Amino acid sequence: MHPKDIHYSGKPLAEAEKAIIMLHGRNAPATGILALESELPLQDFAVIAPEAYNNSWYPLSFMAPTDQNEPWLSSALQMLSNLETELNQKGIPSEHIYFFGFSQGACLCLEYVTRNAKRYGGVAAIIGGLIGEHINTGNYITNFEQTPIVLATSHPDSHVPLSRVQKTEEILAQKNAQVSLHIFENAGHHILPEELNLVQELLHGRT
Repeated sequence: MHPKDIHYSGKPLAEAEKAIIMLHGRNAPATGILALESELPLQDFAVIAPEAYNNSWYPLSFMAPTDQNEPWLSSALQMLSNLETELNQKGIPSEHIYFFGFSQGACLCLEYVTRNAKRYGGVAAIIGGLIGEHINTGNYITNFEQTPIVLATSHPDSHVPLSRVQKTEEILAQKNAQVSLHIFENAGHHILPEELNLVQELLHGRT
């Protein structure tokens, strides 16, 4: 369902030792989240921003029954798996791969890394949580090996309830992630400068 539509920036893959995969939100283009490159310390990174078909990774809420978001959700997860494999084959190991997502892109990146938990460079999810009407922890069988993960959210948020973000934090910690949750009151559904500061600290290894 999702074609291979990848936008690249930063260091060429052949030269980079680290990579960051940036996942846009619903109804937004890859170029929108890629524009944040100028606000983050990504000079040494290959910067990769896939674009979803029709600019949405799946059609319904992330808290809808999972089968109602198929086959788009599985297609998006497979796209990320293919991308991680491609980066590994080009000499960038998973422990040097970072993920950054906003809103629907945050939900997708959290679902992907938790289903494929291992030592990643780091994960930053702004206003997102694990996917499903009920979280299926049977999908999460491996260990993050102390991967640093930053969760940041607004409360209240019209799309992502705080309770789901908190439950996500709990599951990530159980899977041996080094997870931190940051809640911003009445901040709206967008990326705050304070949240970008948290991402900067993650990329610098200071979380």
